[in-house]
Amino acid sequence: MDQKPLVAIGLMSGTSLDGIDAAIVKTDGVAIQAFGLARTYPYPDDFRRRLRDLLGRETKPDDQAVVVDLTLKHADAVISLLADNALAPSAVDVIGFHGQTVLHQPERGITRQVGDAALLASRTGIRVVADFRSRDVAAGGQGAPLVPLFHQALARDIQKPLAVLNLGGVGNVTYLGPGEPGDQSNVIAFDTGPGNALIDDWIVKKTGRAYDADGGLAASGRVDEEALRRLLDHDYFARRPPKSLDRNDFNPAPVAKLSAADGAATLTAFSARSVGRAVKFLPRPPRRWLVAGGGRHNRALMRELQKVLGVPVDAVESAGWRGDDLEAQAFAFLAVRSLYALPISLPTTTGVPRPMTGGTLHKPGGR
Repeated sequence: MDQKPLVAIGLMSGTSLDGIDAAIVKTDGVAIQAFGLARTYPYPDDFRRRLRDLLGRETKPDDQAVVVDLTLKHADAVISLLADNALAPSAVDVIGFHGQTVLHQPERGITRQVGDAALLASRTGIRVVADFRSRDVAAGGQGAPLVPLFHQALARDIQKPLAVLNLGGVGNVTYLGPGEPGDQSNVIAFDTGPGNALIDDWIVKKTGRAYDADGGLAASGRVDEEALRRLLDHDYFARRPPKSLDRNDFNPAPVAKLSAADGAATLTAFSARSVGRAVKFLPRPPRRWLVAGGGRHNRALMRELQKVLGVPVDAVESAGWRGDDLEAQAFAFLAVRSLYALPISLPTTTGVPRPMTGGTLHKPGGR
């Protein structure tokens, strides 16, 4: 049965902890009818430090103040985005609220995203779908990645096989094989390894800056091949997908004694080589890689990827996509799929036993 297209706002606060991405999408959960303006709302440095303190924790008694602050910042982002698009709250059917992942250990049946969806619904007056990952993990899935079906909707007219690589804090790939548009048997996805998180953490520690702008520090350094070998000697890379990672699953100890520049170069090479290791798990080598996420702005990382993969590696803008907005757009898309009880994860993307829907609906005032 055909679904009515809905207007949705997607909100994403990624593992890089840089801020809130907010985007508007009109979709029926299968095809994309239109995109609205999208915006990024950076976190202040002091809040980013408070949020970082939650990473890796299953519970923490004083979480609540940070969770409320996080949620109110998301509400402010929604209000600002509505104003920029000249929309009233009544014109939006649903918000897809990912929240902030602070712990993701699906092998233990744990995935924790913080954020108060009921408070967000109350503040904005708009229905909110949140908690996208828990049902998948409870069924034995990895709970990630969740963007592949959105990538499939975007890439309907692009030649396959195609790989879409998202380089946020963690890297993940969506493989789209040849076949009919909408054929979900052609969709494979998994986390490749580190994206930007190890690089960003190194830059913060060594320079006080938030990230390696344009990959400049990495470009000035030399890769320490022994440290790189030790980093790549991790059992994750031998495991067959579906598989996923927590931001903190890799120990950067092998680069601890390197200079700031050499450490940045080595960690950048590690992220790229991790993607190279992923190719052996794909049915066919992709003809092209489209790169999303903040990592596509890192020129040193993009050069390393081109060297490792040996086929065209382009930012997603080359396909007409808006790279800074993709994950937020994806959660708008997934919120609509959730409302229509359509699957948001598949056996070939997260390892669930069957295609599964997900998300929990919160209405303003609890209605």
